[in-house]
Amino acid sequence: MLIGELAARTGTGPRLLRHYEATGLLTPRRRANGYREYTEADVPRVRRIRTLLAAGLPTRVVASLLPCTTDTAAGPALTPCPGVPEALSRRLAELDERAGRLEAERTELRRLLTDLA
Repeated sequence: MLIGELAARTGTGPRLLRHYEATGLLTPRRRANGYREYTEADVPRVRRIRTLLAAGLPTRVVASLLPCTTDTAAGPALTPCPGVPEALSRRLAELDERAGRLEAERTELRRLLTDLA
C-alpha cells in the first residue's frame, strides 16, 4: 500500500509517517519510481508507535520498545521484555518531575495574579 492508504487507515498524516521512517520506526520498501510501499504489518505497527508516543516516550525509546509490543482487544500493549520496566519508570520519573515544576509555576502565577487584584 502507498503512504496515502496507510495514512487513511491509521489516522496518521503522511508527513508524520515520513518522520517515523526518518527516525527508523518504519522501514517501507521503495518501488522503482521511489514511492514508499507499506505492508499490512505496518498498520498495527503505526498504531503501536502512536500509543507509545502518546505515553510521552521519545522516539529513541519507542524504537527500543517496539519489539516488546503486541496487539490486544484494548489496543497496543507492552509485553515483558528486559529493560522495559526500567525505561518506563525513568520516563515516568521525568514526567513527574516536569509536573512538579509546572505545578510550582502555576502556584506562583496564581500568587502574582492575586497580588494584582
